[in-house]
Amino acid sequence: MGKTVAEKIIEAHLVKGKLEPGTEIALKIDHALIQDATGTMLFLEFIAMGIPQVKTEVAVVYVDHNLLQTDFKNADDHRFLRTAAAKFGVIYSKPGNGISHQVHLERFSVPGKTLLGSDSHTPTNAGSSMLAIGAGGLDVAMALAGRPFYLTMPRIVGVRLTGALPEWVSAKDVILELLRRYTVKGGVGKIFEFFGPGVETLSATDRGVIGNMGTELGLTTSMFPSDHRTREFLESQGRGDVWTEIVADPDAQYSEIIEVDLSALEPLIACPSSPDKVKKVTEVEGIPVSQVIVGSSANSAFRDLMTVARAVEGRHCHPEVSFEVNPGSQQVLLNLADASGIMSFILAGARVHQSGCLGCIGMGQAPGTGAVSLRTFPRNFPGRSGTKDDLVYLCSPETAAAAAVFGKITDPRRLGEYPRVENPSKYLINDENLIFPPDDSLGVEIVMGPNIQPFPAFGPLEADLECTVMLKLGDNITTDHIMPAGNKILPLRSNIAAMSEFAFNIVDPSFPERCKAAGSGVLVAGENYGQGSSREHAAIVPRFLCIKAKIAKSFARIHKANLINFGILPLTFVNPDDYDAIEQNDRVRLPEVRELLREGRKEVYLELRGRMIPLRIDVTDRERRILIAGGLINVAAGS
Repeated sequence: MGKTVAEKIIEAHLVKGKLEPGTEIALKIDHALIQDATGTMLFLEFIAMGIPQVKTEVAVVYVDHNLLQTDFKNADDHRFLRTAAAKFGVIYSKPGNGISHQVHLERFSVPGKTLLGSDSHTPTNAGSSMLAIGAGGLDVAMALAGRPFYLTMPRIVGVRLTGALPEWVSAKDVILELLRRYTVKGGVGKIFEFFGPGVETLSATDRGVIGNMGTELGLTTSMFPSDHRTREFLESQGRGDVWTEIVADPDAQYSEIIEVDLSALEPLIACPSSPDKVKKVTEVEGIPVSQVIVGSSANSAFRDLMTVARAVEGRHCHPEVSFEVNPGSQQVLLNLADASGIMSFILAGARVHQSGCLGCIGMGQAPGTGAVSLRTFPRNFPGRSGTKDDLVYLCSPETAAAAAVFGKITDPRRLGEYPRVENPSKYLINDENLIFPPDDSLGVEIVMGPNIQPFPAFGPLEADLECTVMLKLGDNITTDHIMPAGNKILPLRSNIAAMSEFAFNIVDPSFPERCKAAGSGVLVAGENYGQGSSREHAAIVPRFLCIKAKIAKSFARIHKANLINFGILPLTFVNPDDYDAIEQNDRVRLPEVRELLREGRKEVYLELRGRMIPLRIDVTDRERRILIAGGLINVAAGS
C-alpha cells in the first residue's frame, strides 16, 4: 500500500514504534526552533543537562516575542539567549529580525526534514513540506541533546482541495472554513494532509498560513507535498538546492477525506473569543471597528502585506481606526519597501511596527475598552490582547484592509478591483541579523541577568496524594487562562517564582495564595483543557504551586505532554458525569497512586466524601517512569 507524504517523512525519521495510529512513536529531529519567550527556560533546562553542544542539524533561537524592553529584563534575556546560543552552537536571530516561523520558512526550511519548535505555531513550516511540530520547551531541549521526540502516532486525514480561490478570498479563509466545520478540538490526534488539484494554486507562504492556524484545530501538524510551488519558493530564497520532490503515492490511504472546493469559499471571520466562532463576513458587516492589525505569524509574508498595501493605495484609513502593520521578517519589510508597499502604508495612515509577534502575544497593541479589533492573527482567546473583555475578530488580510478603509467590518469585495499580487521571483535577502555561533565556543561566557533564576527542583511522586480542589474549570481552558502572557508577565519567563504570582490571574487572582496555603492541590476541568500555546510555564508554574494532578474530560496534546514532563498527573474521567460531583475546595485523596502507576494500571481512584471515583491514566510506560520520578529532568539526571 502506498504512503502519504506525512508517512514517508515519519518513516524516514522513525527511531521507535510503528506507523500505527494511537501508538507511541519516537522521531529523530533534524531542526529545532526556539523562541525567546520559551527559550530562556529551555536553555536553563539544557544547561542543567551538562551537554556541551547541540546535536540537531540546525538550531535557531529567535527573539520575536519579548521585544518591548520596558525595563532591564528583556534586554538581559536577549543577552543570555545570545551568549547561550554561541556557547552551544545555536544560530541567534536578533530582535526585530522577524518572527520565528516566517524566518525559518524563508532561510532554513528543507522539505522532508523534521522540525520541533518550542512554539505551537511551528507547523507554519508545513509551507515548505517540513514535518513541523510544536512542543514544550523541555521536549525541544531533549531534541537539542540528541534525544528523540516522543508522540502518539496521529491519524492522517486527507484534505482534498479542488478549484481555485476567488478574488478577495485567501488562504486564511481556507483554514477558517476548516475551523468552522471542525472546531478547536476537531483535529486532536490528527495530521491534516492537503492534496488534490487545488494545492498547486497555493504558494508556499499560503500553505504556511494554513499550517500555522491548523494548530487552532488541535492538529499535531499539517502537511503539504513538496512540489513545483515549493521549489519556486526555495529558488526565490536562493536555496533551490535543498528542494526535493515529496508527494503522496497514488494509492496512499487516508483515515478519512475532507473535501474543500476553494472556488466556493467566500470571506470569513472568527468572532470573539475563539478561532472557531466563524461566520461569513457578510453576516457581521457593519460592526464599527477601532483597530485593524495585519501581520503576525499567520499572515505576515510578502503577499499578505503587499495585497493590503495595494488595496489601500490612494486611500486613507478611517479616522476612527488605528491601522497597524506587523511584518513577519525584515526580509518581508525589505521587499515591501522595494515594491513601494511601505509608502502606500504610510500614506494610508498605517503604523508600521518592527518585525515580531507584538499584539498577538499581548506585547503592546492592546485595544481600547469595548473596542472592536480586527486582526490577521491566529488566536483571539479572551484577554489575550491585553484588554479584559476584549472584542477581537480574526480575518484575512483582505478583510482587514476593507475594515481599515471603511471603519467597520466590510466584505472586502466592496473595495473594487482585486490587487492580485505575485511573490518575487527573487527576494531581496539580508542575513546580517542572523548571528552564527563561533567555531570554538570554549571561551564563550553565558551572561545571566538578576531576573534569570535556576530551574526549580521537583521531587518524585508521593505514594498517596491528599489535596484540595483549587479550581473547577469549564471547557476549552487555554494556556492563556493558566499562565497569561503580555508585557507585564512575559519578561518573567526565566523566573518561575515571580511568574507564579500571575497563575490563573484572569480566572481567579487568589489562586497563587490559596495554593500556598493549601500546600497540595488538584485542578478539575472540562473538555480540551490546555489548548493554545505550547508554553510549558502553564505546567511548571502550577507544579511550583504544588498542583499534583489535573483532572479533565480531555486534554490538548502539547499541554498534556508538558504536564507529564513536569510531574503533574494528567487524569481523565472514566465517567464524564463524575465531573459534576466535584466542587472547588473539596478535600480529595488519590490513594496508592504511585504504586498503581508503577504496576501499569490504567485507572486510579479519587476518594471524595467516602466515594471512589475512577480516573483514567492514559500514559505510556515511558511516561509512567517520568511521572513517578517527578518529571523528565529528574529522569534525565538519573540516566
